[in-house]
Amino acid sequence: MRITRWMWAAVDAAIYAVALGTADWLRYDFAFSDIAMRGLLALCLVAVVVHVASGALIGPYAVGHERGSFEETEDLAKSVGVTAVVLIVIVLATNWVTVPRSVPFTGSVLALVGMFAVRFLVRAWRTTNRRQTEANREPAIVFGAGEAGRRLTRSLLRDADSGYAPVALLDDDRTKHRLKIEGIRVRGTRSDLTKVSGKYDASTLIIALPLAHASTIRELTEAGVAAGLRVLTLPSVNEIIGGKPTLHDLRDVDLTDLLGRRPVDLDMAVIAEQIAGKRVLVTGAGGSIGSELCRQIARFGPAELFLLDRDESGLQATQMSLAGHGLLNDETVVLADIRDVERMHEVFASTRPDLVFHAAALKHLPLLEANPMEAWKSNVIGTHNVLAAAAAVGVGTFVNISTDKAANPTCVLGYSKRIAERLTADFARQEPGRYVSVRFGNVLGSRGSVVHAFTAQIERGGPITVTHPDVRRYFMLIPEACQLVLEAASIGSDGEVMVLEMGEQVKIVDVARTLIRMSGRRDIEITYTGLRPGEKLAEELFSPDEERRETAHSLVSTVQVPALDAQEIALVAHVSADATAQWMKHQARYSQNQVAGI
Repeated sequence: MRITRWMWAAVDAAIYAVALGTADWLRYDFAFSDIAMRGLLALCLVAVVVHVASGALIGPYAVGHERGSFEETEDLAKSVGVTAVVLIVIVLATNWVTVPRSVPFTGSVLALVGMFAVRFLVRAWRTTNRRQTEANREPAIVFGAGEAGRRLTRSLLRDADSGYAPVALLDDDRTKHRLKIEGIRVRGTRSDLTKVSGKYDASTLIIALPLAHASTIRELTEAGVAAGLRVLTLPSVNEIIGGKPTLHDLRDVDLTDLLGRRPVDLDMAVIAEQIAGKRVLVTGAGGSIGSELCRQIARFGPAELFLLDRDESGLQATQMSLAGHGLLNDETVVLADIRDVERMHEVFASTRPDLVFHAAALKHLPLLEANPMEAWKSNVIGTHNVLAAAAAVGVGTFVNISTDKAANPTCVLGYSKRIAERLTADFARQEPGRYVSVRFGNVLGSRGSVVHAFTAQIERGGPITVTHPDVRRYFMLIPEACQLVLEAASIGSDGEVMVLEMGEQVKIVDVARTLIRMSGRRDIEITYTGLRPGEKLAEELFSPDEERRETAHSLVSTVQVPALDAQEIALVAHVSADATAQWMKHQARYSQNQVAGI
């Protein structure tokens, strides 16, 4: 590499000497006889020595630049600039060299142009040579001619071992049409994908949009699959080291791309102020949401983090992820059932938390439809028990984890979680602490989610069962949901329900088709079983009577729910199961309008 650099130094020195001679020749109207050869040769010798020396110290010969790169041209300009200043001083301020005074100026400009031109020719030759060696690489179409697409295209072209040879670019921005990157031209928009892939015999579509919305990824993936292409993508920018994508960042499109990949900006100072040095208790700590909440909370340095659950295996798994062991011999691991009011008071009296995240709940819709009393015992009575125990020890902040099914509820799960929101609002009205609820939809990869169910069905050979071809749901990634829960808990006002922005709803059948495609199986069928009792075709984040208000965070909104007097719970404790279910339904549908007397 060092030899190559000095070879280029010799080439540039020769170009500088020729440029000075050309400048002198032009000055005398192409008459060689008028040129003072001794003075010109002296000036050329000085130029060669100064240029090579400055280039070795501050310019293009000090490091191994990529030929023709911006960094090399910048260093080259610096070196030529230094040399030009020295030559100008010699010619104008001394009588040592006898040449026309314009020669240092004109000659340096010609030298710089000549050096750039040689590098351009070498770069063009290498590009042509690379194309001749692309026969063993898969022809690929790169979608996205922005910064990420340009970097990726160059990376693919310059790495002979990449396995992919870009043959065309596509971009929906029509101002980029006819743009060339390393000789590869933008050939159209996404609507031209099938035509371009056929013309250039492409086998792969590479989506070079690290900040693309999930809907864009879905549309491009569907178009690529329809055109018979394998679809690859770049991860989000915060997953790429240095934010500069290369071929090594490419991977197959997965569910996280299709369901949402939004970066979440958190107010770390506000969250840290709420958690750092505080005693924090998480119920349901063995579950998907509860365990991730514990991991997120641990990053902010709480004084104590108490894990509460009735699932001993779940508690062990969470402790393993936090402490690296699952010995379960720590007082911060609490085995308890939220249905047991005496046990709750005992736990809270001993732990005395400053901050509580209540994530424990039953969540499977069809099971709770068949067994409404279980929803009553866990989601209503259990929440009341935790609220009462927290209030008894003067908890500073209580965060109730709710669900989108609590908005305009139509099922037992929704009824029970809506009542939990109303109970939380009642404690906010009566107790000195801050009590808020956080409402969001399905969490991708949580225990019992459709992803696990569909994966198991695929492994069994199918079919995949979907309730309805048009059923749609909101999805979030577990870390994203928990980060926003912490943000919402930090900015929420007393008694409010904080609603997380969920993006667009996704068809469940699209999730099934994606998992089938990712599995590599082509023999898996999808069958439709019909909507289950209490199930909506599409979920809602807000009830029709709820007034949505913005907060300081763009991904968090807030609504008010009517408080439910906690003492009413005791009146329902001894009635029949049917009567209890009807009471839950009535209280869940009790609206803000009714509170206002409308």
